[in-house]
Amino acid sequence: MRKMFAAALALGVSLASSAYAVDGAPIDVNVNMARVLRISGAAATVIVGNPGIADVTIQDPQTLILTGKSYGQTNLIVLDSAGNPVADTLIEVVQMQAGAVTVYQGQARTSLACAPVCQSVVMMGDDTAFSSEAIASAQMIQTLGN
Repeated sequence: MRKMFAAALALGVSLASSAYAVDGAPIDVNVNMARVLRISGAAATVIVGNPGIADVTIQDPQTLILTGKSYGQTNLIVLDSAGNPVADTLIEVVQMQAGAVTVYQGQARTSLACAPVCQSVVMMGDDTAFSSEAIASAQMIQTLGN
């Protein structure tokens, strides 16, 4: 564990959970989910190689919020106020695995999150009609809640 922590500090990035980026391994985040990243120095600028895959915001100088937007791999560079690199690492946006169920009806694919009750979720590659209905339903619920 010490070796993993030392490698994470060398990268300048550690995760709020027990996982660390080690030996150049990418930091994983689920699509449509966020993850807290803690960095060793104060961040002034964050650069994401492909903002269509992931987004990073500065919560405070040593806390970043990483959000998976689309499947794929990109890089994250964090600079301090003098323009010096604090972190430079790979980000990999992956599909949620735990509790996710994919249903195929012919060529139409739908996704469900089943933990413990199955509910529709929108995943890239799902049937367009299914996705539209799931989004409309979520928007209606949000409108009623306001």
